Amino acid sequence: MRRRQKVRGWFKPGDIAEIWRRVGAGESFTEVGAALACSPRSVERVVKTQGGIAPRPPAPRSPLRLRWSEREEISRGLPTGESIRSIARRLDRAPSTVSREVARNGGRIEYRSWHATTATRERERRPKVARLARRPRLRAEVERLLELDWSPRQIARRLPIDHPDDREMRVSHETIYQSLYVQARGALRRELAAHLRSGRARRQVGGPVAVAPKIPGMVNISARPPEASDRAVPGNWEGDLIVGKGSRSQVATLVERRSRFVLLAALPTKAAPEVADVLARTITAVPAHLHRTLTWDQGRELAAHRQFSAATGIAVYFCDPHSPWQRGTNENTNGLLRQYLPKGMDLSGVTQEQLDVIADRLNGRPRQTLGWRTPSEVLAEAVAPTD
Repeated sequence: MRRRQKVRGWFKPGDIAEIWRRVGAGESFTEVGAALACSPRSVERVVKTQGGIAPRPPAPRSPLRLRWSEREEISRGLPTGESIRSIARRLDRAPSTVSREVARNGGRIEYRSWHATTATRERERRPKVARLARRPRLRAEVERLLELDWSPRQIARRLPIDHPDDREMRVSHETIYQSLYVQARGALRRELAAHLRSGRARRQVGGPVAVAPKIPGMVNISARPPEASDRAVPGNWEGDLIVGKGSRSQVATLVERRSRFVLLAALPTKAAPEVADVLARTITAVPAHLHRTLTWDQGRELAAHRQFSAATGIAVYFCDPHSPWQRGTNENTNGLLRQYLPKGMDLSGVTQEQLDVIADRLNGRPRQTLGWRTPSEVLAEAVAPTD
């Protein structure tokens, strides 16, 4: 006999915790539903309600907080005229602890243990009303900047600059994200999530995890030399493709990790041998002593990495699956390039001459991470001969 599936309203607290545990471990909604005898749709609704953000588990109660039995002793001692210090001594508590407890719960005349316990539990309840829901002026400013396509991090960092003397105009980028994703907080309108660069309406969790195709002979990023990881030596590159509209619409990007210097290459196809050939011709435009390593994701377009290494002498290392932060310099540069090559644009008509102009513009911009020098200036120092 088939088990009756649960609907969302039937979930017990233990079921909810199990859903988040399994989703966090990478199980799909279908797998979680089968394990809990419910439909995948019910699991998805639980996750969607929280915007893909797992609720915090209740924190263990601190032994420093007063217990109900101690509040009972306070409630008995006060009507008899017993002093705060005497009650505190009997409970082995600091007099200030007892004094604050009495003051916040009605004073000597109105203090009752049951009322104090109820009020304390109410104050401890989570989640609290969201910061943006409590501060309409802050919320309006955050919404205004989101509509200008500012990221939550940019907003959080800019507010103290624009309002240096107003402590109320402060919010973390994580609070903004949670207020967008968790609509139960009632702080920010859901449609504002469309202004985020990702365009997502909730944190990406659950669902099947794609398995990256295996590339013959690939070497993992964990084997990359330490000097490449800490940017101590120039000549270590990160690469990727910017894909546009259409099957023959892509541009190769190469970024030098230390200087952030970018090279762009037109690619009429993603066929591995041609990609390897174009990358080799592009990177040989810089001096040979800047040919050390190249870090790429596990896309099949660089399956001919041995051909590339043979032509350039550059060792190729591949990132872990679904780990774009391991090519953080390249990811950031690709975001800057979208100013010139927006998403959805057909890149098949963009010439190499146009790409060279775009690269020159990026390489001529001062960068904060370079002490406001330009990538071209930093790379020139690495190329310049030393005595």
